[in-house]
Parts: sequence; C-alpha cells; structure tokens
Amino acid sequence: MLESAWCDHSMTQWLTLKNLLSQWLMTPTLILVPLVILVGLLWLIPRRRWKRLFAGLGIILLVIYFTATSSLTVTLASQGLVAFLPEDSGETVDAMVVLGRGYPFRASRVEVAAKLWQEHRAPLIFASGAGDASETIELFTAAGIPNQALAHEDCSRTTKENAEFTAAVLQPQGVRTILLVTDPPHMLRSLLTFRHFGFQVIPRTSPLPSELTPRRKAVMVFYEYLAFVSYGLQGRLFPQSISEVTSLQLLKYNPISL
Repeated sequence: MLESAWCDHSMTQWLTLKNLLSQWLMTPTLILVPLVILVGLLWLIPRRRWKRLFAGLGIILLVIYFTATSSLTVTLASQGLVAFLPEDSGETVDAMVVLGRGYPFRASRVEVAAKLWQEHRAPLIFASGAGDASETIELFTAAGIPNQALAHEDCSRTTKENAEFTAAVLQPQGVRTILLVTDPPHMLRSLLTFRHFGFQVIPRTSPLPSELTPRRKAVMVFYEYLAFVSYGLQGRLFPQSISEVTSLQLLKYNPISL
C-alpha cells in the first residue's frame, strides 16, 4: 500500500493554475467584457502606431473564443479524442480501474464498472482519486459489489498520479491487464499514461453527466488537448517496460535508508 505521506502533498502550481483557468474559461463575462472594453478604449485613443495592432488582437481573441466554444468545434474536438481508442476485446482482465473526476461523474462510472463486474470481466474493482475513491467505493457497495472485490487509493490528484499510485498498489499483486473506466474526453490521455506505467489497458468510457453544460464540456475538451501536449513533452505517453516501472517503484516507494 502507499505510505500516508504520499497523500500529504500540497496542491501543485499546475493544479492551481488549472483550477483558475477552468473557472475563468467557464465565466464568459470575465473574458468578453475585458476584451470588448479593450477594443473600445483603443479606438478612443488618438492615433498611435500600435493602436490597430492591439485592437486587431482583441478582435482576433474574441473570434477565437466564440469559435472554440461553438458546438461544432467542441463536437469535432471531442471526436478527435476518442477516434483512436481501441475497441473492447471482451477478454477477462486482472482488475478494473475507475478514475475519479468529481461527484457529477461518479454515478455513470459506477454503473459501467458494476455492469462489467457482473459480467465477470474482472475480479477486482480499484477506485483511484483523491476526494473520489472512498465515495465511489461506497456506491459500489450500495450496488451490491462485495467488499473483497473492492480496493482504492485516495492520494492521486492528477492522471499521472492515478496511474503511478495504481501501479504501486496493484502491480506487486500481479495485476498487469486492466479495464480502465473514465469519461470520453479523459480516456485517451489516461489510457496512454497507464500504458506508460506498465499496464495493458482496455478502455471502457462512461457517459458524461447529462447536466454538463456546453461551456463546461468545451473547457474539458480544451484542457485535454493542452494536457495531452504537456504529457507528451514530459514523456508520459510512451510505454515503459515492467522492469523499468518496477525499478522506479522500488526507488520511490521503498527508498534505501542511508
């Protein structure tokens, strides 16, 4: 199991920036009003060399915002995130991993995973995510899944940590092949990240909440593309061998005392 110290990490600057960016993008007033004011004020200023440049930039940003948040753009971008996902082969796996993303997403993930468990696709359901895993386990218990078929970790706050901490717990138990349950926008990055940590992954997407607003969905899709690029540049989307993953786990979770 993970040491409790791994759950005591403070929120990273990236997570803080992500939360601020999400709130900003989901509040149109905070974007549109400053841009409109900027463009309007620039045209009131006496002729300056840089006036048209900044006014044009403001107009371009307005066009980009409306284009990026349009239903057509979001639909096409969403399709791009699922177009290359492999199909479920139907085979039995060592475990099922359910990722957390907050309360609105929880019920659909539990429903998908519980159905797969009832179909005997995996003997174990593992929930991963700080602030989500324990509550997800409670829903599985309420759905009739026995306690011996459930496990979780409450430490991870990012997709990378989901995969890393899940590997630290499950791989020593011989778990190699998993069914991975998360929402469609999140699946591609999650699948590649779990592969990076030595798992063979079969994806099973869970539906997005019906109450999800178009703007919230647009922000999710936008963030996934940014995160995909970031993970790629950090080498988190490329597979490692089991021996490499095991060596890293031994160094990280069982440091040698000097």
